[in-house]
Amino acid sequence: MKNNNKIEKLYLTGEVYILAFAVLGVVLIFSDFWIGVIQLSLAVISLILNFILKKISRKRLNAMIEKVTMDAGDTSSNALLSFPLPITLLDAEGAIRWYNTEFRDIFPGRHLSECSVLDLFPEFNKGLLRADDENNGFICELKSGDKVFKAIGNTPQASEENKPMTLLYLEDITKEAEIQKKYISEKTFECLVFVDNYDELMESTPSAYVPQLQAQIYKEINDWTADHSGMLIKYEKDKYFIIFEYRHLEQFIKNKFEILNKIRSISEKNTIPATVSIGIGLNGQTLSENDTFAKNAINMALGRGGDQVVMKDNEQFRFYGGSTKEHEKSTRVKARVVSFALSGLVNNAENVIVLTHKNADVDGFGAAFGIYRICRIHNKPINICMETYDKTVANMIMRLENSEEYDGLIITASQAAAKINQNTLTVVVDTHKTSLLEAPALLKPTKQIVIVDHHRRSADFIEHTALVYHEPYASSACEMVTEILQYTTNKMSLTKLEAEALYSGIVVDTKNFTFKTGVRTFEAASFLRRQGVDTVAVKTMFQQDLQSYVKRSDIIRNSTIIRDNIAVSIAPKSDESTHIIAAQAADELLNIKGIIASFVIFNSNDGVAISGRSLGGINVQVILEKLGGGGHLTIAGAQLPGTSAEEAKQQLLAAIDEYYLESTN
Repeated sequence: MKNNNKIEKLYLTGEVYILAFAVLGVVLIFSDFWIGVIQLSLAVISLILNFILKKISRKRLNAMIEKVTMDAGDTSSNALLSFPLPITLLDAEGAIRWYNTEFRDIFPGRHLSECSVLDLFPEFNKGLLRADDENNGFICELKSGDKVFKAIGNTPQASEENKPMTLLYLEDITKEAEIQKKYISEKTFECLVFVDNYDELMESTPSAYVPQLQAQIYKEINDWTADHSGMLIKYEKDKYFIIFEYRHLEQFIKNKFEILNKIRSISEKNTIPATVSIGIGLNGQTLSENDTFAKNAINMALGRGGDQVVMKDNEQFRFYGGSTKEHEKSTRVKARVVSFALSGLVNNAENVIVLTHKNADVDGFGAAFGIYRICRIHNKPINICMETYDKTVANMIMRLENSEEYDGLIITASQAAAKINQNTLTVVVDTHKTSLLEAPALLKPTKQIVIVDHHRRSADFIEHTALVYHEPYASSACEMVTEILQYTTNKMSLTKLEAEALYSGIVVDTKNFTFKTGVRTFEAASFLRRQGVDTVAVKTMFQQDLQSYVKRSDIIRNSTIIRDNIAVSIAPKSDESTHIIAAQAADELLNIKGIIASFVIFNSNDGVAISGRSLGGINVQVILEKLGGGGHLTIAGAQLPGTSAEEAKQQLLAAIDEYYLESTN
């Protein structure tokens, strides 16, 4: 087609010159008759020859088009030319080799023979033009201006003589696309809004200002709903049910759910900031399924500390917000209820198996040790499944071996598998993620699973549980278990080892009562102190040798500062205690003036891991979640199997940049 146009132009140019030559001959007749006649005769002969050559060339061009058409397959040329749908022939690079009139009419005024399909449809995937033995056809959607087309392509296998050509059919589906778009925009999704820590919020506000605070919260939620044509129902004092149309969702995401900031900015003499958790369920097959998605999402938002939006789209969770610290609840009603429920489950069980996360720390071990005491009160056999743990836990286990009471308490995964049956109660402490369990297969044989955890909720939550005690505001799992113990019996008595194990877990996770330490944290510590905790003995358990101190110092010395206030370091390869030293180094980096967050990368099993710490100004949990990790706002971690330390550093820096980009948009 391209050559056809060039030849047509050439003939047209020649005809113009011949006509000009003839006009000159007519003029010369009046001045020099014979010269004019000769020139005019030559012009006529030239016109006749040009016409003959043009006719011959047209036949050759038609033959070429027919050959190109035949290269497309068995379809005849006449059928293609008269086909009512737009059709074009593309070579392997996407260049247009031929087209019919219907295709030409889509792009008026354009020289299609000089175009590529990518010039007309930039989103076209040129890889579709590569046919293979198994697949030589494709269907895709293409857009041109306001038009939407369904494109159907076929690429017959090329012979040795012919190059592969793709026959592309277009079907105008603009109206169907508009109907589909309108349908999607008018679809509804469910939104649940819960006021975080409502009772504590109202108690922190002078009674004279409580009505204004309640009215202001309702006004902001109501205005947000009305501004986006939603339907609002307040079904409890702190709970709202909203229906929105799907067309508003994009704006919500673009504005980072500005309702969070508006609620947070409410000031009516309240000492605790007002925040809300929002759960959104969408794209379910039914309204009932959307309702289930929304409930799952709101539970996830609450489990992650509140002040955020969690969206569940089928099996996918998306998170927005979550930049504030969790606020301690003043009531311990839930702890009392959980204690009663747990006692009932223990009494009905044949035996109890306690699980914690891989490389167990003192918080996981201490919490498991506290569950041991609850089971012994109810005279139920119990074992703690634990194969990998840090040095501090190893020291505690050595102390247990000197006591006959704890003989056989710690068992391996294979030993636990032999003890578990359908009547076994499995208690998971200090984690809620299946992927972090040392032996997740142990969850399958039992029907009764209990979770006690304080980490912010993630999507990888253990399912089919009988009881969940999940409080992200708590300092540690040991704090939570200590509260449960106080309601188990009126005269709770712990051994010195049990009390010190629980106390050690609190000390470690609060960094000596510095981070996430509330009134209930000190109350739990006070109870354990009365049970015989020797604080000096606990401190000696965390003493380090000179070699560990030097390693930690090397990590700190080799750190780099990014964004003026974030420290990042790579720990040198070391022994199995590297993760402990890395965590300690991350803590120590926060003592440096101007540093508000720190990350230490260290080797772990078949890859690397990252330990993140923050003073609260930066949410390290959100950053490390981008790398598959999790934790708290101020303490988080991530594991990256099959990744080198330098690769992990680049991924971490990219995640930090993404975090700041999201925060500023």
